[in-house]
Amino acid sequence: MPRRSSEPSDDSKEYRRVRQAQAERFYREILAELLDAKLPFLVGGGYAVNVHTGARIPTKDLDIFTTRAELQRLLAHLNRGGRRVSIVDDKWLGKIYYGEYFVDVIFGSSNGMVPVQEGWFHHAREAQVLGLGVLVIDPTELIWSKAFIQKRFRHDGSDIANIILKQSSRIDWQRLVAYFDAHWEVLLSHLLIFRWIYPSERDAIPSWLLDELLERLNRQRELPPTAARICRGRMLSRSDYQNAVEVWGFLEAKGKCDNDQ
Repeated sequence: MPRRSSEPSDDSKEYRRVRQAQAERFYREILAELLDAKLPFLVGGGYAVNVHTGARIPTKDLDIFTTRAELQRLLAHLNRGGRRVSIVDDKWLGKIYYGEYFVDVIFGSSNGMVPVQEGWFHHAREAQVLGLGVLVIDPTELIWSKAFIQKRFRHDGSDIANIILKQSSRIDWQRLVAYFDAHWEVLLSHLLIFRWIYPSERDAIPSWLLDELLERLNRQRELPPTAARICRGRMLSRSDYQNAVEVWGFLEAKGKCDNDQ
């Protein structure tokens, strides 16, 4: 039966507004219950990006970060009131469902590279999210949590560029370099694309940092390529680099995305 004209269509602004309001009520309930229970968590994802950049970009879900040690306690506490919980991937991701809405509970990363650590809580700061005072991931750890999300249909590079733009003075660049460790080329790639995106703001990146990373690159160029034909691409996206491993004969580097969520 055709929809009556008085009813909002699924793609109407009013329909989207209502659904967003319903989702935010659910998110706020989750945050309030965690605060009341004094369970350790950090808000990340789109809400954290909005806090650190001042943007007001609608978010498709709520990302809560906690340590692996606290995961079961947090999920057990929230497994009530018509909700259901699950561990989608025991390497990094749990979920809390309520009807069509959900909250991601993140304790690592799909490639195993970015475990949530106790130290993240020491660096976090309180901010208002959905009218509640919660701890939000520090810009340094937020960049680290997003650096390897480079998939065909999901790429967090713009978030990283905007965080650098708005929070350069608050980023602990030494700590960030230490996180990347042997994968410093990924950090360098984000820094170079930032310089291209915001040419007038190039000084947001400390000179010493670029000097250090470019010096590493120069030293690396003096060495021969690795003897083994390795593809690290599956640490970014399993599907986008599938042919490299399964067809073109490259060896898969340690660590890969188990799914493309």
